[in-house]
Amino acid sequence: MIEDDAFGPELRELKRENRAMSERNTKLAELLKSSRDKLNLLYAQVEALGEPASTYGIFLEDSPRGMEAEVFTSGRRMRVKVAPTVEPTSLAPGTLVRLGDGTVIVEACGYESTGQLAMLVEKIDGNRAVVADQQGTEHLVHLTDPLQEAARAGDTMLIDPKAGYAFERIPKTEVNQLSLEEVPDVTYADIGGLSSQIETIKDSVELPFAYPELYRQYRLAPPKGLLLYGPPGCGKTLIAKAVANSLSQRIGDGGQAHFINVKGPELLNKFVGETERRIRLIFERARELASDGRPVIVFFDEMESIFRTRGSGVSSDMETTVVPQLLTEIDGVEDIANVIVIGATNREELIDPAILRPGRLDIKIRVSRPNREEAADIFARYITADIPLADSPETLIEAAVEELFAPRPFVRLQLVDGTFETLHYHDFVSGAMIANVVDRAKKLAIKDHIAGTNATGVTAAHLREAVRTEQDESEDMPNTANPDEWARISGRQGKRIVAAEVLAGEKPRTASV
Repeated sequence: MIEDDAFGPELRELKRENRAMSERNTKLAELLKSSRDKLNLLYAQVEALGEPASTYGIFLEDSPRGMEAEVFTSGRRMRVKVAPTVEPTSLAPGTLVRLGDGTVIVEACGYESTGQLAMLVEKIDGNRAVVADQQGTEHLVHLTDPLQEAARAGDTMLIDPKAGYAFERIPKTEVNQLSLEEVPDVTYADIGGLSSQIETIKDSVELPFAYPELYRQYRLAPPKGLLLYGPPGCGKTLIAKAVANSLSQRIGDGGQAHFINVKGPELLNKFVGETERRIRLIFERARELASDGRPVIVFFDEMESIFRTRGSGVSSDMETTVVPQLLTEIDGVEDIANVIVIGATNREELIDPAILRPGRLDIKIRVSRPNREEAADIFARYITADIPLADSPETLIEAAVEELFAPRPFVRLQLVDGTFETLHYHDFVSGAMIANVVDRAKKLAIKDHIAGTNATGVTAAHLREAVRTEQDESEDMPNTANPDEWARISGRQGKRIVAAEVLAGEKPRTASV
């Protein structure tokens, strides 16, 4: 005991040194292990540099022999081995795969993200489709699993024509470039001054969907289409949108009607056959949407720009092929009763008569310029109590209508019988003009509010000034003395105009034919 006490300090010091050396040995061992791991990694990297370069291919299908697969690589179809390290579920048809030494699949790399674009023309069956590239060349390709349900006619696809696969649906489709499929939020209540036209449309278009059994009992077929014609800015497009919205409400099961809004000029294409192909594409999309039983409205705006009378010499000979294509498509919707074609035009006399005959666009509705009462109804849609007003809406509307229809000569027309007719600014009133008048008045009220001269809201003076400014700048009235132009916008096609004298402006302009 005495000896232990005598050597106690030295013993404790030796134990501390022993523990310190043990800790240093542990750290050295860890450093040695880390160095060996890094050295092994470097050796592996050096060996990898000596391996042949990897190639890539498109996985086509599994081989019935197992652990083998069909791939398309280097321009040819091959059967190759699959490395055991590759997860079988990662190999889906159309997948990009990496091929290692011996042309063995060593890695699945997902789907291609770049390549050639083509437009889907038609689905053949569940996993195949016909696509057309930008030159119009058609290819038959397989659809990858994600595309078999999502792909639709008109979609832009990422394809590899040599491998025979479509990999991805590009969101911006050719149909979407020409059309809008969402149901508009416009209702009949948003449209003023067109009650008789709306009633006609309800009777002709909506009744067949509301009472299909009655129509079948009476053996009455729903109309295929209708034409809305009249001066610009009078609500033709609004009516078409409201029809789609109303039909959606009538479905009643939470679904929606489809509205394909096609701008006529955007269909035009200088390449032979391209415009006809786009028309086929639009109706193919309409049939696809209609297959679930919901109404589909195909709305052609500015219809006269593309479907002109054949052989009229008004434009090129393109109508000789484009018009028959439209007629074929309209006639082809006979077996799909819920596709409706609505056309809108400012120049109904230019449209080929074959399009307007019974059985096609057989319902024709004129959308005229509003009179005083109808103009007041339109003003009431914009001058409402929920905006700052200096007076009651009724008082302001009355002041605006009085100013809008005040006598203010614009042009004097000479008819073929030698009589003269003077047209005033109020002869060119439209719903679009009224909307602009109210917007101008609101801006005037805001300027006065900022200047501190008026903080009560829109006044009658604002509306009168807005009317005069709008009339001076109206786009609906051409700054020309051409009799043909005035015949078109005045709606007097039945009366031959031989001369026109513009009275507005500083210097009257006269022209005759």
